[in-house]
Amino acid sequence: MATHKQAEKRHRQSLKRNERNSYYEATLKNLLKSARTSITGGVDPAAETVKKAVSWIDHIAVKGVIPKQRASRLKSRLESQLARR
Repeated sequence: MATHKQAEKRHRQSLKRNERNSYYEATLKNLLKSARTSITGGVDPAAETVKKAVSWIDHIAVKGVIPKQRASRLKSRLESQLARR
């Protein structure tokens, strides 16, 4: 465990970031799942769910939770699945 004051603060900050990033990742997974099921299920608002997922992907990519290349790949795959539907 950290013994210096600065190291203790950095540890507290890393725990907060880890918790916040876990929330972002979990929400991303849920949105991707709902978007994919709406695409394959033939639900009418599939475009809306994809739009919501793409918006969230952009949001967390800007924050640095996921790399920008991964965000681009996820968005591209979602859009192509929607177009093939």
